[in-house]
Amino acid sequence: MRSTFKILFYINRGKVKTDGTTPVLCRITVDNKQTVLTTGIYCRPNDWNSSKGEIRDSVSNSNLEKFRQSIEQAYEHILKEQGVISAELLKNTIAEINTVPTMLLQAGEVERERLRLRSIEIDSTSTYRQSKISQRNLREYLLTLKMKDIAFTDITEDFGAGYKLFLKCKEYKPGHINHCFTWLNRLIYIAVDREILRFNPIADVPYEKKEPPKLQHISRNELKTIMENPMSDRLQELTRRAFIFSAFTALAYVDVKGLYPRHIGRTADGRRYIRIYRKKTEVEAFIPLHPVAEQILSLYNTEDDTKPVFPLPNRNQIWYCINEIGFLAGVKGNLSYHQSRHTFGTLLLSAGIPIESISKMMGHSNISTTQVYARVTDDKISEDMDKLIARRKVS
Repeated sequence: MRSTFKILFYINRGKVKTDGTTPVLCRITVDNKQTVLTTGIYCRPNDWNSSKGEIRDSVSNSNLEKFRQSIEQAYEHILKEQGVISAELLKNTIAEINTVPTMLLQAGEVERERLRLRSIEIDSTSTYRQSKISQRNLREYLLTLKMKDIAFTDITEDFGAGYKLFLKCKEYKPGHINHCFTWLNRLIYIAVDREILRFNPIADVPYEKKEPPKLQHISRNELKTIMENPMSDRLQELTRRAFIFSAFTALAYVDVKGLYPRHIGRTADGRRYIRIYRKKTEVEAFIPLHPVAEQILSLYNTEDDTKPVFPLPNRNQIWYCINEIGFLAGVKGNLSYHQSRHTFGTLLLSAGIPIESISKMMGHSNISTTQVYARVTDDKISEDMDKLIARRKVS
């Protein structure tokens, strides 16, 4: 005879953490015998719907549904394999499936796998790629301490300070040190959220003070050289055109890759424009199209809204193409695709376009971000004046 089986999610409104959340618990009943386990999911009491056993937040509710499915799958598996089942046996099986890592590097690998799956979902690998470097540095630091891994409960403030010193000795720039240190903090806060730790022991270890951002851009002449020299290879030519398109629209690679005909429109006087929400900031960018950008658009898909405008590959695949384009154009250092976006900002400011208009076109969430380009152009003016003064002295 098949066992009676019930799952009930609930919260204890009397047990609320300092951040205002409470854990969602799961009561499993098999043949009138009950057992309780934690789901690892938290919510605010006001967001909990007791009658439906749901959370108002759709993301948390989706995770809760996945947890329910894992229980149901475990139930069916045990019943099929062993023929008998109990609430306690099911609880132990679920606990084994959802084992929470208590060691730092072990937790890092679990989090990296989550980021890998997430990178596929959002078609962006930057965070996942950065996590590889940060995880590697943590492993190297532990080896200097003659440790293969460390329990979260053994991490101290001295451990965090020592790790930061280790990174500084590798002569990393402040921004990179902060990236690596953020990864350590990320893993610790995951442990805090899962109640392995009560607090973050390295919370008082400060981040490095970052240098003012230096936006790399190419000159008007370098951009002109790239525009005048088409590439014979199909992928390189596609990359060159996309780079030029970005230099005249300020769209990052991920935004150009996600550009569809529906994002292109016309004003009342027939002027073409792009209106798109930027992937990074989710801020709308409104870009009237320059004739060069329109000419490039005419070569690609602007009709079929089921396909993107440009048939671009993953950004990792164009790294060589970008470097080759930069080399042929005589660009100092390695050319990066994002320099096209920075070039847009600096060229428009140099041309006297109001900073508010540039901010809207670039999809910046804050105008202070756009003001960085103003500092770049101010530095260029000062540099040009110094050259002029030097020439006058010679003559």
